[in-house]
Amino acid sequence: MTKKYDVIVIGGGPAGYVAAIRAAQLGLKTACVEKWLSPEGDPVLGGTCLNVGCIPSKALLESSHHFAYAKDGFSAHGIKMGGVGIDVEQMIARKDGIVKQLTGGIAQLFKANKIDWLQGEGTLFPERTVKVKDHMGEVSEYQADNIILAAGSTPIDIGAAPIDGKRVIDSAGALALTEVPKRLGVIGGGVIGLEMASVWSRLGSEVVIFEAMDSFLAGADAGIARDALRSFTKQGLDVRLGARVLSTVTSKKDVKVTYSNTEGEHAETFDYLLVAVGRTPYTTNLVDPSVDLVMDGPRVHVDGNCATNIPGVWAIGDLVRGPMLAHKGSEEGVAVAERIAGKYSFVDYDLVPFVIYTAPEIAWVGKTEQACKQEGLDIKVGSFPFAASGRARAMDAAEGQVKIIADAKSDKILGVHIFGPNASELIHEAVVGMSFDASAEDIARIMHAHPTLAESVKEAALAVHKEAIHAVNKK
Repeated sequence: MTKKYDVIVIGGGPAGYVAAIRAAQLGLKTACVEKWLSPEGDPVLGGTCLNVGCIPSKALLESSHHFAYAKDGFSAHGIKMGGVGIDVEQMIARKDGIVKQLTGGIAQLFKANKIDWLQGEGTLFPERTVKVKDHMGEVSEYQADNIILAAGSTPIDIGAAPIDGKRVIDSAGALALTEVPKRLGVIGGGVIGLEMASVWSRLGSEVVIFEAMDSFLAGADAGIARDALRSFTKQGLDVRLGARVLSTVTSKKDVKVTYSNTEGEHAETFDYLLVAVGRTPYTTNLVDPSVDLVMDGPRVHVDGNCATNIPGVWAIGDLVRGPMLAHKGSEEGVAVAERIAGKYSFVDYDLVPFVIYTAPEIAWVGKTEQACKQEGLDIKVGSFPFAASGRARAMDAAEGQVKIIADAKSDKILGVHIFGPNASELIHEAVVGMSFDASAEDIARIMHAHPTLAESVKEAALAVHKEAIHAVNKK
């Protein structure tokens, strides 16, 4: 007999497991299908983000930060140390331990919320039927009133540099290296490429980033991107814009990369080459050919409520339009679960925060200055340097700035951009404010504790009106 549910979620990553938990909280009988196996062969939840993405990368970033500061920053504080060494295997073990704790935590949440975890590969069939092939190859059949597709995404492979998992690696491979490469090549100067480059550069690698575009971080505010590129170059990252990789040749000990730029063709050799040119929706065996699901290129086509063309079938996260971000997928998961339960819910796609966990960090929400100008908007801009922040100075983290863009007439905040310490945390004051249509004056008039990094957000808001207290206001 086919088991019946109110909701079946296919995919146990940040979009899928959050959707499952919220659905269960709302009293819906819920199951979640997930096929991921740990390196030890154990079934785990969390998807790419938790297992080989967001969380392990931040664990290694944290380790690399501590190493770099112990090596170069302690002496200014009067802390004397002997030689600082690296135990990469211990760093990896710490990272793996964090992942194991968190994946286990999600499994406990599933138990607490009485969610059935269907371990294996789920495929959607007609009549809202899901067939699950477990890890032994046995197939079970289930039905539900609602199916939520949340299978996530996979790294894009390019013909010029096929990923072999040995010398040419993806982001998961870059998180599993057990030695510091003498030379690391990175194809792609986006979020993943920059974060992995930051890790291994701080641990001692000579890192070269090949970015095919002529501009650096085209999606970020141009002024912030310029500051970031200047900082990363000073740190030793070799960022080559307009550099297109043409081919690779691997051997047992290295990989030869041939690339072209305005000066012609060149070749260089690296210990490893990381391919980080983006991700594409993972749809392998997700939908049986007998299901007439409408696609939008590689993505599943959905309406504004994440509903597909098939009644009762929804799609969220990296499978659908919008940025491939874990928090965007999670919000869609909550919204869809609430819609299924008959509640009103929405996702504000204009206020998705973007973060790049480099050192310093980069974060933004809303419109960039160049986008505002392209749209013909009349704007006012205020900025405040962390160099003028007492807290940033005390932290030895005085690089970067906060930049606020507001409408010239209404003063409504249109965008906030941060390059500097804890940008990933500071950006949320802007997200909250903008969600309530805050003006620059609203932020400027709110009392901020002293001394804090958050004061820089207040000062940037004051600077919109040329009223910053701790910096010279630009005329």
